[in-house]
Amino acid sequence: MKIVDIREAVMPIASDIRNAYIDFSKMTVSVVAVVTDVIRDGKPVIGYGFNSNGRYAASGLLRDRFLPRIREARQDDILDATGRNLDAGKIWRIMMSNEKPGGHGERSVAVGVVDMALWDAIAKIAGQPLYRLLAERYGDGKPDKDVFVYAAGGYYYPGKDNSALQDEMRGYLDLGYDVVKMKIGGAPLYEDLKRIDAVLKIVGEGRRLAVDANGRFDVATALSYAEALQPYGLFWYEEAGDPLDYALQAELAAHYDRPLATGENLFSHQDARNLLRYGGMRPDRDWLQFDCALSYGLVEYLRILDLLGEYGFTSRNCIPHGGHQLSLNIAAGLKLGGNESYPGLFAPFGGFADGIRVENGRVGLPDIPGIGFEAKAALIDGMRRATET
Repeated sequence: MKIVDIREAVMPIASDIRNAYIDFSKMTVSVVAVVTDVIRDGKPVIGYGFNSNGRYAASGLLRDRFLPRIREARQDDILDATGRNLDAGKIWRIMMSNEKPGGHGERSVAVGVVDMALWDAIAKIAGQPLYRLLAERYGDGKPDKDVFVYAAGGYYYPGKDNSALQDEMRGYLDLGYDVVKMKIGGAPLYEDLKRIDAVLKIVGEGRRLAVDANGRFDVATALSYAEALQPYGLFWYEEAGDPLDYALQAELAAHYDRPLATGENLFSHQDARNLLRYGGMRPDRDWLQFDCALSYGLVEYLRILDLLGEYGFTSRNCIPHGGHQLSLNIAAGLKLGGNESYPGLFAPFGGFADGIRVENGRVGLPDIPGIGFEAKAALIDGMRRATET
């Protein structure tokens, strides 16, 4: 078998929402299609991938560096030991050839897009849902039948008052979610506390609400918020400071005994290891949000999972950022703690398979080969049009 074409395109996910740090008025994503010569049901097998929200399309890196390396590789060098399927690990090493250590940033996003497409193709060629293939190759052989998901929203939006925020959260509960998340840090503390109080009137208990500062705070502000948030008993307090400021995270953990969450903007296993070494994260209560679609893909994410035990963590501490189906497959196949969800946001990339409802805060996966994009009509149609496949 062989790869006969790799196509790259850019799709918009622009909206008027903002968090404490950025707005999404010009947000884009990269989409990649890996076309193989394997035929299923009379059509070539095509694997699709895209990057998570919050990072822009990585077109230049894909076109100038990473896709040419795959195109120039010998076909034997991209196949697994059977010669009948692709080897994501080998292709990852080809993409990363002649790349210096460090400097992860947007490079990791470009590689992650391709990696997602490769795993979609690999599972399709194997005739298995990806979650089942992962459970058999890297897990205990028995994927979780459903996955905990929470509804991420509560963004700042022009003209959006607390009543509108309550309506949004009420809608998430009506969809079957048990835990919701809202943004903080884009307004003064006293105003954010009013917003939190408004949401708690809808969800009822602090354990059903997570808050996310998107890395906005310095140490003093992070601790001021921690003191104010402590009595609420929230599900978690997320990314208070800069993602690479491990000292701030450790200081926060020393003063805030409720659950913390961070990691979505750490893009390598080396950065993940430094967070676990120096960030004061606590295995008995804290959450790790590494997003494989932003951090060199599943090949790298497996390295992150391998190092967790050294620091007392397990895969159940992981609830990835991004709200996409690749992380959902990993969560089911490798028994993570759950997955993010963006109901109604970042369409068509957010959300899960059509016709599968969230029930009691958990969602199932479609029983089809690959990641499951074909079970989400708007998404697969958009990616096919963008890549002309």
